[in-house]
Amino acid sequence: MEYITSHLGELAALVTAICWTATSMAFESAGKKVGSLSVNLIRLVMALVLLGIFTTITRGHFWPVDAGMHAWFWLSLSGLVGFVIGDLLLFQAFVVIGARVSMLIMALTPPLAALFGWLILGEQMTLINTFGMVLTILGIALVILGRPMKGKRLSFNFPLAGLLLAFGGAAGQALGLVLSKLGMGDLDAFMSTQIRVIAGIIGFVLVFFGWRKWGNVWTALKNKSAMGRIGIGAFFGPFLGVSFSLLAVKYTTTGIASTLMALTPVMIILPARYIFKEKITTKEVVGAFIAVAGVVVFFVF
Repeated sequence: MEYITSHLGELAALVTAICWTATSMAFESAGKKVGSLSVNLIRLVMALVLLGIFTTITRGHFWPVDAGMHAWFWLSLSGLVGFVIGDLLLFQAFVVIGARVSMLIMALTPPLAALFGWLILGEQMTLINTFGMVLTILGIALVILGRPMKGKRLSFNFPLAGLLLAFGGAAGQALGLVLSKLGMGDLDAFMSTQIRVIAGIIGFVLVFFGWRKWGNVWTALKNKSAMGRIGIGAFFGPFLGVSFSLLAVKYTTTGIASTLMALTPVMIILPARYIFKEKITTKEVVGAFIAVAGVVVFFVF
């Protein structure tokens, strides 16, 4: 028990990486069945219910009523950027290029978060930080770049649109993390997540009204197979995963937390191979390890 208490942040970060692995695969499967937009809204509503039940048990109220205006502002902004913009792009990337490659590109989230931290919070970036970022980019490039074709300088192993969607998702997640750090303070991690989820739901409701896509939601709700996968993804994603990620940042250094959370691209290789039956080359495995190594170098050295 003493070991768990003294390493709570590190364990929370490791649990987060496991959660990201499970939720990305669940949402990829659900998104291909009913569309990524419907999956985004439904999983946030499910997560809000789970979070509300949890905070009712632990704090005595369903809603985060004791959070101040400062927390509400920054965490809501974080929810809009991270969930609505970041996850909207990421979930569509799941559909286009799959969870494995999408999560590999998401390894850019920690370096991008540090970059945004430097721009917004004035946090320092060293030469070794820059080297770590370059190493991560090289690992990703090893996976996504193919042999040059005639008339083209660059060739991609995966659709360019999907790669750009995943990169947009990484940027949204990174900026959302920095904004949540501004707003969280001493707040409970699950309550902080609840505020972000509420803002995310409001954002997606506006998107659905603007795009007139409510019919997609009703169709998704009738699909029992997709709803089961969304339920699994909601439990491991915005409920457990996001909450444990905030818990990790709160109880350990950002570097250690980000390094452990960035293990997802490696963890997802075996499930992708044996559950989704994806063909994975040695080059892609090496690239994933190099990308994660870049995150380690970025934060540890």
